[in-house]
Amino acid sequence: MKIAVVGTGYVGLVTGTCLAETGNEVICVDIDKEKVEKMKNGIVPIYEPHLDVIFERNIKQNRLSFTTNLEEAVKDATIIFLALPTPPGEDGSADLSYVLGVAEQLGKIITDYKIIIDKSTVPVGTAEKVHAAVAKNAKVEFDVVSNPEFLREGFAVDDFLKPDRVVIGTTSERAKEQLNELYRPYVRQGNPIIFMDEKSAELTKYAANAFLATKITFMNEIANFCEKVGADVDAVRVGIGSDTRIGKRFLFPGIGYGGSCFPKDVQALAKSGIEAGYNFKILDSVMQVNQDQKTALMPKIFEYYNGDIKGKKVALWGLAFKPDTDDIREAPAMYLINELLAAGATISAFDPEAMSNVQELIGDKINFSLSAYDACKGADFLLIATEWSVFRTPDFKKLKECLKDNVIFDGRNLYDLPIMKKENFTYISIGRNKVIAQ
Repeated sequence: MKIAVVGTGYVGLVTGTCLAETGNEVICVDIDKEKVEKMKNGIVPIYEPHLDVIFERNIKQNRLSFTTNLEEAVKDATIIFLALPTPPGEDGSADLSYVLGVAEQLGKIITDYKIIIDKSTVPVGTAEKVHAAVAKNAKVEFDVVSNPEFLREGFAVDDFLKPDRVVIGTTSERAKEQLNELYRPYVRQGNPIIFMDEKSAELTKYAANAFLATKITFMNEIANFCEKVGADVDAVRVGIGSDTRIGKRFLFPGIGYGGSCFPKDVQALAKSGIEAGYNFKILDSVMQVNQDQKTALMPKIFEYYNGDIKGKKVALWGLAFKPDTDDIREAPAMYLINELLAAGATISAFDPEAMSNVQELIGDKINFSLSAYDACKGADFLLIATEWSVFRTPDFKKLKECLKDNVIFDGRNLYDLPIMKKENFTYISIGRNKVIAQ
């Protein structure tokens, strides 16, 4: 099939590249000329494991191309994916200006039947708005479909090529037939292509992300309570995770969720509820608890240092909101950096992928290190904010040689308490007993 993808952000680029991987002819369009030139030259503008390999392969085999010209991109395409940003407005609602702006342009330039797909995460009722925007100027038949993405950063390529499910919102039989054909190669193992109406598909994405955010936040609340009563959140997690009604995933406590999806989607769903006359009380609590959780280690740090960390040097491991991505949007590390700097501390940070993004955002407010151990040289204590695999089995002897004090504040519970006791570290984590060095 001939496909156009409008927008080459995270979702658009993964979508376009993975569609090309199964033999489709895909052209991606973006208004950023510099970015398009880089992609034409084989440069992937985002970090996502395995994406670079299939990106390069499909460019070489002429299945994946790029342009800044919308009309050129959609002229021969049967299917047009809209993978445009829907950032939160000041009131928390999703900003649809990019989506609707392109929809109006499409109405002016399409000359034959097209399937226009909302791939962006959008509020309930957006398909109707997109249809109306296209219809203002369109003189040919078209269908607008909701096809939400369920891509996890760090696993996006696998998630697209081998999805748990594909959700398609349309009442058009013509669109159903073509999209069933498009997605058939990705579900050969029997995972479902689920057809439903457009509004239900739009809500499915928000409901999924809001539920997972709620699950994470509930576990963080349990972890905070464990600290009050002396229980071990790891034991509780295993105990409830073995219940098949609950499941093992998204039960690891920490310093809150971040990224581009959960914060924005929970906020947008809550705002949509208000607009529809419904108050999502649980989502209000999720947002508040998660905001507080991002800096949950700060009181513990202040307690250990008797309320004063002015002049302390902090080694910070992890800047991205999660491992295997360079995404720092709503990352807990960014909130911790602000708190530490405000308290007069200095910071030496290391992250395998996200340091350039942080440096672009905050400049020289913190120091960036060449390695995890380099960040620890001369530091008073280590603070862990992201659970990168490279941090999971450190050389504790080398770590002691680097740090002034054998003190670790761990926001991701990477290490077992008996090991930390054996290694003689003061180790303070989330929802577990403190280990105090002798």
